[in-house]
Amino acid sequence: MSRRSIARRDPPVLAGALIFLSIAYFAVVLLLPLATVSVEALRRGFGGYFQALQDPDAISAIRLTLLVAAIAVPLNTVFGLAAAWAVSKFEFWGKSALVTLIDIPFSISPVISGLVFVLLYGANGWFGPLLDKYNIQVIFTVTGLVLATTLVTLPFVARELIPLMQAQGSDEESAAATLGAGPWRTFFLVTLPNIRWALMYGVLLCTARAMGEFGAVAVVSGTIRGETATMPLHVEILYNEYQSVAAFAVASLLALFALVTLAVKTLLEAQFADELAAQRAR
Repeated sequence: MSRRSIARRDPPVLAGALIFLSIAYFAVVLLLPLATVSVEALRRGFGGYFQALQDPDAISAIRLTLLVAAIAVPLNTVFGLAAAWAVSKFEFWGKSALVTLIDIPFSISPVISGLVFVLLYGANGWFGPLLDKYNIQVIFTVTGLVLATTLVTLPFVARELIPLMQAQGSDEESAAATLGAGPWRTFFLVTLPNIRWALMYGVLLCTARAMGEFGAVAVVSGTIRGETATMPLHVEILYNEYQSVAAFAVASLLALFALVTLAVKTLLEAQFADELAAQRAR
């Protein structure tokens, strides 16, 4: 081994210190809060835990959360695919502006995202009188929750697909078109298999954010118990009423979903890395 390679090696003390700090930070920021949620949720035993989850309001919150995610995530998946296709495969005026607009939900507060819909569709909003004329209500309904959640989670799928599709280029699609394949056949047989892991990863992140969103849905929902309260909002209601065990029981479901998301994310990253390496080798 040359002196130059030895000189470049990190000192063992530095490496150990960095590893210790990383693990300690991880434990304080993530593991300790998760452990606290689990302990508080089971303070009254499993009987009290399942009793809290069987409460009609808790069941309503779980169903509403799943419903909102089931609507918002497919919408953003279709949008993400369309936006990534447009940005990576075509040159057009305003392309950079489109990419910037996709990132806007990352940079603004979720509360502002919800407030925008109140200003647009609220009783005193821009379109409020028109909607009221036709007896249409957006705010304080599932529609408002879906709109707010869709806006907040809009970038996740697109931002996962755009860099990958730009790196892959259009050679394979052009070859398929030369062989007579139509646009849809090319998409399903060529493009989609090449981006499937990134797409699944983006959908996973989008789903996780949709189920855990608080700020935007709190503004548009009115936090009506048993009607427009999602799981995060239901946790807040219970905690404010000093029902800490019930609050942490519902919160533990969100924490469990976060752990499942982390595990699936790790698997997808491994699959995606292997596939990307194979593509580069070709």
